Amino acid sequence: MRGHAGYWAFLTHRVSGVLLALFLPGHFIALGSALEGAAALDSFLAWTESPLVKVAEWGIVLLLAAHLAGGLRVLALELLPWRDWHKTLAALAAAASLAVGLAFALALQV
Repeated sequence: MRGHAGYWAFLTHRVSGVLLALFLPGHFIALGSALEGAAALDSFLAWTESPLVKVAEWGIVLLLAAHLAGGLRVLALELLPWRDWHKTLAALAAAASLAVGLAFALALQV
């Protein structure tokens, strides 16, 4: 079953969820720097100008889009009657998440 599109959609949804959960502590630390004062927040914001951080931002947006698309796929599987076109839903979810990620990456260049 590992070659099946449904398996890859399932795996993408689970992995993106785990990676987003791992991102949250760092996000809370960043928000906490705002509570420490303007100097701490400015220092953190200066660090975010790094090219590596820009790539990581793109990755976060791609993970969010993939997780959203996978979640919509799961809702469709649960709420709609089973049809042969569910493989198409998995492909559309992957295409939509990639399109959102690429659009964000291109917007970073502007």
